[in-house]
Amino acid sequence: MAEDFHLDPAFVATSHKVADLPLCEVRLQDDARYPWLVLIPRQPDLREIEELDTGHRIQLMEEIVLAGTAVRAVGAALGLRVDKLNVGALGNVTAQLHIHVVGRRNDDPAWPGPVWGHSPGRAYSTEALAAPLAAARAALR
Repeated sequence: MAEDFHLDPAFVATSHKVADLPLCEVRLQDDARYPWLVLIPRQPDLREIEELDTGHRIQLMEEIVLAGTAVRAVGAALGLRVDKLNVGALGNVTAQLHIHVVGRRNDDPAWPGPVWGHSPGRAYSTEALAAPLAAARAALR
């Protein structure tokens, strides 16, 4: 089924590939202000979690928990503490099913509100991208 999977181009434009887990492609959101991963189940034409079968929903939850560990590792690599993990599957802008796992802190730019639409993101420089990618990959092993 994964052979029919196509990643929405919006993810390519706004994030960097980290790894493939059993169900999801994991991507680092290109906003250096937050430790932020996005999980995209590699199944075709998904919009809602309810469209996954029971086994894949369970797998998704396991991958969300693992991504939380990786978000904390990204935060450490960036020198940003993670006080709270925010997990959300909104899909209002990009309909393809995806789950955000965002490390939050009470002094981040959007606190206590949502990170979406708060202000323009700050893209990683080429040099700054290596450390969070390596930290996320190591945590996902």
